[in-house]
Amino acid sequence: MSLLPTPDIGRAAAEAFVAAYLGHLVCDDVAGSVEFRGGQRGANTALAAFDVSGYARNRSEVLPVARRGASALSPYIRHGLLTLPQVWQHVAGGPERDVKKFRDELLWQEFARHWYSRLGAKTRNGVRNALPPTTASDVTTGWDRRMACMDNTIGELTTDGWLVNQTRMWLSSHWSVRNGMAWQDGEDYFFQHLLDGSRAANRLGWQWSTGVGSSQHYGFSRYQVEKRAKVLCNMCEVEQWCPIKDWPANPPLSPAAQPVELRRDPHGIRTSGPKHIVQTRPVDTVWLTAESLGLADSALRAHAELPVVFVFDEALLSGLQLSSKRLVYLTETLAELGETHQLELHLGDPVEVLKDRAVAVTFAPVPGFRRRAEAVVPAETHPWPWLARPSNGSISSFSAWRKSVKVIR
Repeated sequence: MSLLPTPDIGRAAAEAFVAAYLGHLVCDDVAGSVEFRGGQRGANTALAAFDVSGYARNRSEVLPVARRGASALSPYIRHGLLTLPQVWQHVAGGPERDVKKFRDELLWQEFARHWYSRLGAKTRNGVRNALPPTTASDVTTGWDRRMACMDNTIGELTTDGWLVNQTRMWLSSHWSVRNGMAWQDGEDYFFQHLLDGSRAANRLGWQWSTGVGSSQHYGFSRYQVEKRAKVLCNMCEVEQWCPIKDWPANPPLSPAAQPVELRRDPHGIRTSGPKHIVQTRPVDTVWLTAESLGLADSALRAHAELPVVFVFDEALLSGLQLSSKRLVYLTETLAELGETHQLELHLGDPVEVLKDRAVAVTFAPVPGFRRRAEAVVPAETHPWPWLARPSNGSISSFSAWRKSVKVIR
């Protein structure tokens, strides 16, 4: 176990911190995202600047960047700097069509959390279908960077740590549907680099686009590039013999060998957390997780005067080997938090760090949190800020799930 210093504010300080203390846990040379900075101030600024007008028309635009309608709020939502209910309310009063479409996307994010919270590690395999790989996974052939659409998109992923949803579908479909590579390897690569990378939204997106978690796959061809980013075709070195000119063949989907239960939730409160604050003894520490690092975290607000602990889980991060962009983003967020709170940072095992503390924590809808919380035994557990509280209804599809839940914010 290691007690780490509180990092100073700023990109250079965050990069130096990651290089000094976390460099053995990353897959690349230490550098932060070109486009995104971590921290509550950045999240608040991004939300204030987002105008939902035109979202329905422009949300899938790729290039030029000025035409994009995507909100780019997902890195802040991913780590609880913005909550789904907060973002939902932000667009109230906007153009009806745009508000509806944007809120549908927020509900998709909520669906992903319900889906993963219930299924956990079972999502490593297709929940409906199987898609056997036909070639060894290789980033250089799965995404041929002679193609401008691939080069530009992978470049954005690896430098910014973010992509519009349209290009996420391009990459996942090209990797698995056209090139027959294991979707799990492509999903892992996304997870390494995306600042909003979560096993919930990221894995659900890959299952949907490849057809292993849905009724059909997403087919990627030149048509989508010409529609959403024609400039890429105009500057592509293989434009005359475009490898994606024609529609891809249907992938060889087969029913999943071990189908999972998608129609009811046998675990109930374990996947949704408490409805109200549950306290068993006096609190002496606030435990923050990577799911909830915002100033609006319920446990943090309730005990702002207490020490705040965040643990970089060394064993977990060693196995994941994330891009340094993700850890720089987290470090920037924690450095800002340290300006106003008594922050303790640790590198090691969260259970060992917290075992002798009476912690207050906000429930997080991920199986890893539940496992650690069962060992830590929090003194006080706060509810997760659900947009739509989980039910025991179907998660077989977004439409089926939507019928079983009610927006509560």
